[in-house]
Amino acid sequence: MVVFMIAKDIERRIKMKPICKLVGQDGNIFNLINIVSKVLKNNDLHDEAKEMTDRIFNSRSYNEALRIISEYVEIE
Repeated sequence: MVVFMIAKDIERRIKMKPICKLVGQDGNIFNLINIVSKVLKNNDLHDEAKEMTDRIFNSRSYNEALRIISEYVEIE
C-alpha cells in the first residue's frame, strides 16, 4: 500500500508541474522564489510552494536552488 501511495504522489507531482516564465526575469533568488511560489499557489499547490521555499533556504548554492525550482515548475 505504501508503494502505491508513493507512486501516486510522484504521478501527481509530474502532472501538476505548472509552466513558469523565468527567462528574462531578475535572477535574484528571492525574486525567483516569489515568482515560482505565486505560480504554484495559483495552481492550488500551496504545500509544494512552502516545501520548495524551505528546500531552497536550506540549499547550499544558487545552482542547487535553481535545480530545486525546476523540480516544481516547467521553466519557460
